[in-house]
Amino acid sequence: MKFRTRLLVTSLTIVLVPLLLTSIAFLVVGSHVEDAENEFGLLDRNNLSFTYTIENYSQITEEVLQKVKDQITADASRLEDQEYLEEISGELNNKFSYIIVRKGNSIYYTGNTKAAERIFDNLPEYGNDVLDSETGYYYNDRKKLVKQIDFQFTDGSEGSFFIVASVNSLISKNTLKRMICAFILVLCLTSIVLTQWIQKGIFTPINQLNIAMQNIAEGNLEYMLTTEEKGEIGELYRNYEDMRLRLKESLDEKFEHEQKNKELVSNISHDLKTPITSIKGYVEGIMDGVADTPEKMHKYIKTIYDKANDMDRLINELTTYSGIDNNRIPYTFRRINVSDYFRDCVEEVGLDLESKHIQLNYEALIEPSTQIVADPEQLKRVINNIISNSVKYMNKEKGVIDIRILDEVDAIRVEIEDNGMGVAAKDLPNIFERFYRTDASRNSSKGGSGIGLSIVKKIVEDHGGYIWATSKENEGTCMHFVIRKYQAPPETQHSTH
Repeated sequence: MKFRTRLLVTSLTIVLVPLLLTSIAFLVVGSHVEDAENEFGLLDRNNLSFTYTIENYSQITEEVLQKVKDQITADASRLEDQEYLEEISGELNNKFSYIIVRKGNSIYYTGNTKAAERIFDNLPEYGNDVLDSETGYYYNDRKKLVKQIDFQFTDGSEGSFFIVASVNSLISKNTLKRMICAFILVLCLTSIVLTQWIQKGIFTPINQLNIAMQNIAEGNLEYMLTTEEKGEIGELYRNYEDMRLRLKESLDEKFEHEQKNKELVSNISHDLKTPITSIKGYVEGIMDGVADTPEKMHKYIKTIYDKANDMDRLINELTTYSGIDNNRIPYTFRRINVSDYFRDCVEEVGLDLESKHIQLNYEALIEPSTQIVADPEQLKRVINNIISNSVKYMNKEKGVIDIRILDEVDAIRVEIEDNGMGVAAKDLPNIFERFYRTDASRNSSKGGSGIGLSIVKKIVEDHGGYIWATSKENEGTCMHFVIRKYQAPPETQHSTH
């Protein structure tokens, strides 16, 4: 659930749930109040008829009323004593009631002057108590319940003793207490429910995310967070997982890269050590006079030259690899004629292969005017690396390398095939990977940095082409790469016709 929805639900819950539960509480208490009212004798003063059936009057003033009745029977003159009346009034102070003593048509004594003046004119006349002295009178408009006892003053005046109970007061204060308790209970219950809901929906997930981030900070990228949530929390968890996986992938790549760099340094060191050792040996031979004939001297110098070229090739590969790794290989693209370019390359490479007794065949099955857009130097590196690789793994006495240029409608396909030792089927998919070497033994004659073909793949792809290989063990390998033809704009094509 989204935070906005969660906050909306929380706001509505804070308002509606207490309102609903309080309303229910009012109904329950109201029902209780109605039952309490049914315990009073309620007499309609307008028609003197009972509006409710009663069995017993409230116990609130029963003791005081009985005490006054007994006093009237024993000595009615006591009701003329102000101190006695004060005593009676004091007993009713905490029972939400007060007394009125009427003499004739005036108030002789009352425990609540203001309230007595408001109800005095509505009090029953003298002699009405005989109608139903157990029930009393109920005034709907004032919510007053009145009990009356008549007596005679010592001077013969008619007197009436009234106990006036405020039904509204008797019930409302108790009701108020109940409602306050009910409201507090409702608020506490709502608060507990909402707190648990927010705790489970927000704070707990955030704490879990905090723990996960601490694991990330400590380098533990295996700590996973999964959730079925679809709101902000779910998105946060999924973003954490994406970040964790990318960090893990980046760290794995960094580790792999460091391992490959170490392997590269090791390979280059090994491959440089071999020609340097040879050069030192032949130079020492010359210095010691071992090369005492022109033929030996030529042989020694030729060997030193070849080993220096091997070192130069390794250094160039290392420089190119550095450019690949930083994606900074310098390119100078221009239009070149395919036939002319490859014919020059074949002539240049052919001289070197002839000295190694390897036959080079060239065939161009394309239109003489076919052009491509390429960097001549980098494309030559592709050809030289492929041919050097073929020479390195040549195991035949009469080596043969065929170069074919084929027409692929909107592209050209270059095939460089040899009759060398070939590549095993299990190794073929990996030969373009950096540092991959099929010769696990690393003998010096076939050693190398293991990055030659990865450089080839990078350069071909930077030209917008693609490369692959086919091979059979002990029969040979064929490298195929495709580069799109240069297509002149329509205006230029039209103007040339």
